Amino acid sequence: MRTSAKYGAVAGLGSLLLTSIAVAPADGTTTVGAESRGTAVAAERAAAAGIDFGRCPAVEKLPDSVRCGTVKVPLDYADPSGRQIRLTVSRVGASGRKAEQQGTLVYNPGGPGASSMTFPLAAEQPEWKRIAEAYDIVGYAPRGVGRSAPLSCQDPKDFLKAPTQAMTHPSASYKKERIAQARAYAKGCADKNGAALRHYTSLNNARDLDVLRAALGEKKLTFVGASYGTYFGALYATMFPSHVRRMVFDSAVNPAPERIWYRNNLDQSEAFETRWADFRAWVAKHDKTYGLGATAEEVARNYEKVRARLAREPAGGTVGPGQLHAAFLGAGYYDGYWPLRAGALSEYLKGNPEPLIAQAAPEPGSAKTSENGNAVYTAVECNDAPWPENWLTWDLDNTLLAQRAPFETWDNAWMNLPCAFWSAPRQQPLDVRTAPGALPTTLILAAERDAATPYAGALELQRRLAGSVLITEEDAGTHGIGGGSNSCVNDHLEDYLLRGEAPVRRASCAPHPEPDPVSLDRRAEQRKLPHTV
Repeated sequence: MRTSAKYGAVAGLGSLLLTSIAVAPADGTTTVGAESRGTAVAAERAAAAGIDFGRCPAVEKLPDSVRCGTVKVPLDYADPSGRQIRLTVSRVGASGRKAEQQGTLVYNPGGPGASSMTFPLAAEQPEWKRIAEAYDIVGYAPRGVGRSAPLSCQDPKDFLKAPTQAMTHPSASYKKERIAQARAYAKGCADKNGAALRHYTSLNNARDLDVLRAALGEKKLTFVGASYGTYFGALYATMFPSHVRRMVFDSAVNPAPERIWYRNNLDQSEAFETRWADFRAWVAKHDKTYGLGATAEEVARNYEKVRARLAREPAGGTVGPGQLHAAFLGAGYYDGYWPLRAGALSEYLKGNPEPLIAQAAPEPGSAKTSENGNAVYTAVECNDAPWPENWLTWDLDNTLLAQRAPFETWDNAWMNLPCAFWSAPRQQPLDVRTAPGALPTTLILAAERDAATPYAGALELQRRLAGSVLITEEDAGTHGIGGGSNSCVNDHLEDYLLRGEAPVRRASCAPHPEPDPVSLDRRAEQRKLPHTV
């Protein structure tokens, strides 16, 4: 399930007994209580060791204001004295007066496969300033990501190979080609990572989070998770409810066990069709600026015209239909991309491919990071739950869905198809659920038209976390809304994190303003103007 990792933006032991509900892998292996005890041991060690924060390694490209360190966690929590891996951690200290400080806030941006090592830089942004006065802002790279025991499944140069195709209704021969690629990718993951591959899971991400909490010297966790971060955050709340101080779930994954992850991906593909329609309607409304058509249907025809041309002659030699689709999928995540994408499409049809190349061409310098992120994404989702192993199931489900939601359906299917050929043991997903009074109030933020994590997921998460509060940005679809452009949402976020205040059950915010349809010509003129305050 693609979440913000792909497109995006930033030692009390009592409750550990709750993890005696530890989930057994689907192959029947039982580790009842072993991971619980292992987490307790690892957290106790981490609390004693702490984190030695110092200058960040140059590879992190962080300023001196950010300090970095590492925390050790077991690769396998059932064997806490076995192989250890180190997770990288970053921090900016609270800037407010000592008397106003509230400890540490840990952030995860989603994925699976995303790092929040740069998130402490958010402390400098106006939307986070008051929160950063009260909290140390902490980011980290989850297991497998970046320098945290990194995963890889193929040569990074092959991962970013371009140009590629993107078929909304693929032929039988193309399907056969993609099946072979998925099978090879799954084998590459197994061959490169061996027995360690099975330990990259959402449950272990939740356990790692508890060890990180202990290493930071916190008895209770204050956490903001976005997108996929809401899922293992929900696992954490279920497994360690007495370790929760405050938790924010921003753009919630549907945690129902039967939807992890195959069904969630189908739901996501259907939701992207709606968001793709929103984008086209906005472009049509600003036809005077872009000249792409006065109706959403005309905009779609012009998009298809560009796609057909790129199939014949890739722009810049590297931007084919696959790269075009990936760039415009980003517009489904964030409406801030809308003017850029519409402008690039408009310019291409006028004979200027440069804006499209700039926005869609692969960046060779990012190949290693992109391949690593995709490897972690695949490993976590394939390990987390059973997947259909019969290609006919995938073919039928996605063929039917593509009839009404062609934009993202097959691209999403190809991304996840390695899970059909996965050799590592599968787990049965944990039933996320907390009893009344087990948790303090938690906060859920959701945009009503979010495609990456459809709104039904936020409603389901609220049903499962007793006492949680849902803040809805109505008639909006940007993915990840906390600390963004909606002041109403940000007010609720601040009230909760700074004062522990939240509405009784639900509240709504009006949508943030639509993007300004600034044409590329106007942008160019603005760049020529002298800077003014």
